Amino acid sequence: MRVRALLALAIVALSVYVAVTVPARLGLDLRGGTQIVLETRDSPTATADAKATDRTVEVLRRRIDALGVTEPVLTRSGDRRIIVELPGVQDPRAAADVLGRTAQLTFHPVLGMAQDAPPATPEQDPRPSPSPSPSPSGETVLADEDGTRLRLGPSSMTGADVSEAQAVIDTQNALGWYVDVEFKDKGADGWARLTGKAACSPPGDPARRVAIVLDEKVISSPQVDESIGCDTGIVGGSTRITGGFSADEARELALLINGGALPVPVETVEQRTVGPTLGAEAIRSSALAAVIGTALTGLFIIAVYRILGGLAVLALASYGVISYAALAALGATLTLPGLAGFVLAIGMAVDANVLVFERAREEYAQRGTARKSLRSALSAGFRHALSAIADSNITTLIAAVLLFLLASGPVRGFGVTLGIGVVASMVSALVVTRALADFAVARKAVRRRPLWSGIGSTGAVRARLLRRDPDLMGRRRRWLTVSAVAVLLAVSGIFVRGLDLGVEFTGGRLVEYSTSSPVDADRARDALADAGFPRAVVQTSGEGGLTVRTDRMSNDEAARIGETVSELAGGGAEKVRDELIGPSLGAELRKGALIALAVAVGAQLLYLAVRFRWQLGAAAVVAMVHDAAILVGVFAWLGKPVDGVFLAALLTVIGYSVNDSVVVFDRVRELTGATGARGKSIARLTNTALLQTVPRTLNTGMGAVFILAALAVLGGGSLTDFALALLIGIVVGTYSSMLTAAPLAVVLQEGGGRRPRSGSGRPARRPVREEEPSRA
Repeated sequence: MRVRALLALAIVALSVYVAVTVPARLGLDLRGGTQIVLETRDSPTATADAKATDRTVEVLRRRIDALGVTEPVLTRSGDRRIIVELPGVQDPRAAADVLGRTAQLTFHPVLGMAQDAPPATPEQDPRPSPSPSPSPSGETVLADEDGTRLRLGPSSMTGADVSEAQAVIDTQNALGWYVDVEFKDKGADGWARLTGKAACSPPGDPARRVAIVLDEKVISSPQVDESIGCDTGIVGGSTRITGGFSADEARELALLINGGALPVPVETVEQRTVGPTLGAEAIRSSALAAVIGTALTGLFIIAVYRILGGLAVLALASYGVISYAALAALGATLTLPGLAGFVLAIGMAVDANVLVFERAREEYAQRGTARKSLRSALSAGFRHALSAIADSNITTLIAAVLLFLLASGPVRGFGVTLGIGVVASMVSALVVTRALADFAVARKAVRRRPLWSGIGSTGAVRARLLRRDPDLMGRRRRWLTVSAVAVLLAVSGIFVRGLDLGVEFTGGRLVEYSTSSPVDADRARDALADAGFPRAVVQTSGEGGLTVRTDRMSNDEAARIGETVSELAGGGAEKVRDELIGPSLGAELRKGALIALAVAVGAQLLYLAVRFRWQLGAAAVVAMVHDAAILVGVFAWLGKPVDGVFLAALLTVIGYSVNDSVVVFDRVRELTGATGARGKSIARLTNTALLQTVPRTLNTGMGAVFILAALAVLGGGSLTDFALALLIGIVVGTYSSMLTAAPLAVVLQEGGGRRPRSGSGRPARRPVREEEPSRA
């Protein structure tokens, strides 16, 4: 017990230290800004592979630095995609225009110093030179690396003439770091002519230099060595640029030259802009929902489990700290769906504690002549609940891993948060709660008053079930019929109303505005049709919320729509969200969603088939499909959008549904192997297992409902739809685990045959062959 207590203390202390010292990384949907996903395309002279994309990233990084964006983030995703995050940028037009230009690398002869302006130092003018206008003679004026303004002649070479540039260190001649540049066939001749002409000027003369310009900015202007003869130039197809570079400077120059040497066009396939007001509101509402929901959940747990319930609430607080510390330590980005997943996981973290406490109640109630103590009952509760905890959490982890591997964007962030939350919940329940509970039940005051502990009584729900002992499995075909009818009614909504697929799956652009006064949707549609957008889909949400969605919309068209909405609202319209999904990415996301769902079903079935009989695994999967179908159908009837956030909720419901079924089947497996199981029908064993696990199922569901209800009421926007989807999923999942999965498992194990009826018309119990008892 001491070792466990010390381990719990060490985990919590380390988590507190990390949470205090390492700030969490907030996604753009929480702090405001623009995210642009670019995809590199092949050009006639270059292939858009991973190497070319890396070079493009470096060029784009310099362009973004020129925009003055604070803490931009550029990462390569796959071989061709680049994710650009620009915090604080609310107008995507300027960013997209700068990012979308193809890199231009040119080589110019230096004609001399410009006499029309004094030299400028980088400190005086850190911004890049504006795009120069060439003079009639073709000359341009640009500042070199030191800020000295130079007159440059017309370019005589481009980046297409460069084969490769790489940073090299010379240890033999003490030259240090330099950049070695290799030219192609025509490029070698052009470099010889350019450097041969420059070599005709005396040493020290600016005209003896060659300027390398990237996107109209001089990145290097080396002087031709004195050993090079006039009109001879540097021959051989290679050259060496020296200048006392550091390792980083040499690598950066080589990357820039390569980036210009291998220009690949880029196309915007996704663009998201979130206003800082919406981000701040999301944080505030989610935090408030977490506080209120956790408080209600804590009060509920304390009311049901008393002292141990209070200790579970403390463990719940430690779970929050552990989860947050893990997110911060891993450098994970906390997005809006991720924040919702974090809040949801608080409710799910109660599950392991409820499993243990309910099992401890059973153990204490069955103490009989052995007079089992609170401490031994608690130990037995942890021991017997371990397999159910492991199985149920692993099924949720499978959903989280699939989200991470198969989804993208914010939905992937939700998968990371959910996965961390599941692991943290197991640590808090099996380590922190165990240490606190062991300490509590060892106190003399608690031993004398076992009812204070929370496990000294069976509980109101269990006591009532024990008195009535309902035969739920005796009506198994009736429950299956009800489930089938519910699925048909829900799925009919898909055919009657259709699915409102979000822009993630259809492609297009969605812009959300917050208006100072409500705008009528019909009036907005007419105004947008007059402005040239007759096919725009207009929806209103709440007071002052309006969204416009179109198949295609450029940045200029989006600005025109914004002006129209602003006029309708009397000048008081603010853009709070802007999402653009290219058609290729929309098709890819649709395919990924279908793959994610198919793989989720297959992975769950495979895992359950290994852990249980295939009949139980098949029953759990059918119940999971039942829950998913009802959820999709309800959203179709309600006209709610089916987007990436809904996909995250759907996969979470899948994991939650299997979670509940696993707990029931784990008890079936235990009862089947227990002494006295011989001679009992599988229906009777399943009914007993179901009644024994009903208190856990209801109490766990209530814990999650408190959190989600607070999130649905206070979340706003997409968080409301997210919480609504999960609320529907939990209610339907609670029903299906008891009255769909369990009855179907019984039918499958009985072979689907009809039971004989007695003379009274009541179904007789099917006898079980004595020579081989049924096993789950």
